[in-house]
Amino acid sequence: MNPDELKALILDVAARTPEIGALEESLKWGEQSFAPQKRNTGSSVRIQPRANGDVALMFICHTNLVEEFRRLYPDTLDFEGNRAIVLEAGKTADRAALSHCVGLALTCKLRKRAGKA
Repeated sequence: MNPDELKALILDVAARTPEIGALEESLKWGEQSFAPQKRNTGSSVRIQPRANGDVALMFICHTNLVEEFRRLYPDTLDFEGNRAIVLEAGKTADRAALSHCVGLALTCKLRKRAGKA
């Protein structure tokens, strides 16, 4: 999955999830970053292309998001520490799992307040 496909996936998740609302797109550390415009909704998701052709979905490291994703998809997705899902170049990505993780990240603050995080 390339960066453009990941961007389309992130935008699609936001469009299909009313509680996320519109996303703010910006550059952070030279990476495309997406966060809900509405405050206290969720955490940002960044797209980090790698020199070897891999692409990482990056999450704020002081959250427990990657830990949550790892519990949900231990054999489906590849992780890097507590901050990334790594998509290997040439390997088919599980779009449903990625969409779910993106949705969880973009709604993490809402879920925390509702006691579902």
